[in-house]
Amino acid sequence: MNRSFPYLILLVAVIWLGSLWIPQKTKVDDFDVSAFRCLPVLTGGRIKPLDTVARNSLLIMGRKQTLRLASGESMSASRWLAEVWFNPQVADTYPTFYVANQEVLGLFGWPQADKRYCAFTEFVPNLQKIDEEGRAAADINAKERSPFQVAIYDLRNSLVLYQRLKSTIHAEGTAHFGKEIDIYASTLAAAATQIKQSQTPPTQDQTAILRSLVTRYEQQASATDILAVSPPAGGKAGDWRATGTTLLHLDLSKEIPPSLAAFADLSDAFRARDFATFAQVAKEYSGWFSIAHPEWAGRTHFEQIFNQVEPFYQGMVLYVGAFLLACGSWLVCPRSLRKSAMLLLVLAFAIHSFGMLSRMYLQGRPPVTNLYSSAIVVGWGATIIAMVLESLFRYGIGTACACVVGFVTLLIAHNLGANGDTLEMQQAVLDSNLWLATHVVVITLGYSAMFLAGVLAVAYVLLGLFTTKLTRELAQVLTSMVYGVVCFATLFSFVGTVLGGIWADQSWGRFWGWDPKENGALLIVLWCALTLHARWGGMIRQRGLMAMTICGNAITAFSWFGVNMLGIGLHSYGFMSKAFPWLIGFITLQATLVLLTRLPASKWASFRHAERRVLTAAGFGPRA
Repeated sequence: MNRSFPYLILLVAVIWLGSLWIPQKTKVDDFDVSAFRCLPVLTGGRIKPLDTVARNSLLIMGRKQTLRLASGESMSASRWLAEVWFNPQVADTYPTFYVANQEVLGLFGWPQADKRYCAFTEFVPNLQKIDEEGRAAADINAKERSPFQVAIYDLRNSLVLYQRLKSTIHAEGTAHFGKEIDIYASTLAAAATQIKQSQTPPTQDQTAILRSLVTRYEQQASATDILAVSPPAGGKAGDWRATGTTLLHLDLSKEIPPSLAAFADLSDAFRARDFATFAQVAKEYSGWFSIAHPEWAGRTHFEQIFNQVEPFYQGMVLYVGAFLLACGSWLVCPRSLRKSAMLLLVLAFAIHSFGMLSRMYLQGRPPVTNLYSSAIVVGWGATIIAMVLESLFRYGIGTACACVVGFVTLLIAHNLGANGDTLEMQQAVLDSNLWLATHVVVITLGYSAMFLAGVLAVAYVLLGLFTTKLTRELAQVLTSMVYGVVCFATLFSFVGTVLGGIWADQSWGRFWGWDPKENGALLIVLWCALTLHARWGGMIRQRGLMAMTICGNAITAFSWFGVNMLGIGLHSYGFMSKAFPWLIGFITLQATLVLLTRLPASKWASFRHAERRVLTAAGFGPRA
């Protein structure tokens, strides 16, 4: 194969990635939300662009970051959010909510089906029933809820989120928000002037207008978690306000805050379907914010680009491509395809690293802050180690195993991200950047090494049992790889566990408390040590080493995820009932692979092939 083929593959992949940075064009007869999606708000404890708010909200409600309309067309999350904010009567008819549980569908008397996307208007007659069932499910321990209770609880939360979203800018039913603000401000000014000059109370008409609007603003302020009105230049994060709160404390001696004025104009332009004004107002407000708060503006614009590129999803695609090329190198054109796979792996690692570093920049924290980010770093660390192994032993095994671990961990992260904003600090114990950058990162790299060693061991078993590719030389190479990676895992797991004890001593006043998470970390260290001592003592050989390393996969998975599912201890964050069957399935698979390692050599295809070759060479078999 042509020597330029690997670089051609790399060029195609780079062009494909570059195309993702180009914004999608807006239809002529629709709103341009390119500036709107970058507008900042404060919610969930941090400033984020509307694009993030929209994507996370849709992900919670419909398990997707785009909306599929009944016509079959796709609507972006930001465009959907504009409809929810400024024209909720239309947004209520969109199939936004994902309902798959048949009991929930039956509760409403709807035809039961495997999947169904429903509109808010369909739930309106049953809102009270959903609220009652959801509250009843909330009173039950999360680990003890039935599938119906889990589904109705999630549906209730999705509907509450949607209703709070609709109240972000103004109360539902507001026809002309800008005109309403003008009436409120002029009435308030007239009443204040009358009181000051003539010492008489406001007129009956003024009182009625103010009472009505104040009630609306109080309800709106209490009905939303999103603070859309930014502080003036030089203001702090604590100065952000909801639009209702801002109107209730309107300072008539100053101009209406630019944020409030901009959202009022956006609302009126959207309802009037004035495409040009909508785009212009969003652009002008974005420009003002960039001047008034350049640091916040820089982060929100970068986060919108990060959302658009979706580096972890693109990394998954590249890992799959590199894996297929590595597998192909064992069949045809070994040198060319192996180099192509390695180059594609390097590109996948680069986009993986870009995503991880971007999260660190946006969050202002070390790489591991929650389960989602731990999955990202586990795959990232395993890829580094595997790339080093591939540079030492050029068989394509290191590349293939790196792709497997990278893809699987990013897939895990993708599913963990379905619960909302993954950049939030979800654990109260993770309150120190020093220990996040030492203990948590080191222990996570220990996970990386253990999983990589386990995947290498699985490759040994599968190649040996079902193919003739596991030659004596390759078996020795894989054994050396597994042994080296287990040594690496032992070091990092031990150091990380000790650092965790020091952190616990500083935070909780004790070095060790037999917490389930602590026990899980200790179990990894002990299993690594047991594996190495068994190898050094001659109690296990190649297949024994592989069996113990695959067991280490199961132990690491339990320490990483299983202890959280126990729901006890100081580290029991991130409980997910949906992950429990997958964890059990993974552990069962590892146990099956361990049993396969104990099959006699006569059952291994590679060993049988090697024996035939020896007999043939000695003259006891048919000659080729």
